[in-house]
Amino acid sequence: QVQLVESGGGSVQAGGSLRLSCEASGYTGGRCMGWFRQAPGKEREAVAAIYLSRSYYADSVKGRFTISQDNTKNTLYLQMNSLKPEDTAMYYCAADLIILRACSFPPQSPAFGNWGQGTQVTVSS
Repeated sequence: QVQLVESGGGSVQAGGSLRLSCEASGYTGGRCMGWFRQAPGKEREAVAAIYLSRSYYADSVKGRFTISQDNTKNTLYLQMNSLKPEDTAMYYCAADLIILRACSFPPQSPAFGNWGQGTQVTVSS
């Protein structure tokens, strides 16, 4: 399977910013790519996804987070601004195994065949 490695997580105070990166071993162009997060005791939820030039954002992060990708570097990004304590979670990068299969909006976990190990984001008040 395609290997995904997340980085960029850390601890930040409310109102701060972080930029998450996801480096893939395979080409990311033309694939549905997404960011998910899971907090302790809660179900994993979709945060953002991107396919070609189209993107999706959960209502809770809309206007604060931006998903982007650099296909020449096989890297997916999530810029997170105005962070809130409720954003605290483990963030996972995910990729569809099949190229040119569009994302479903909102994206669903079973549609993604590859997952990274996650990077922790902690936002303090």
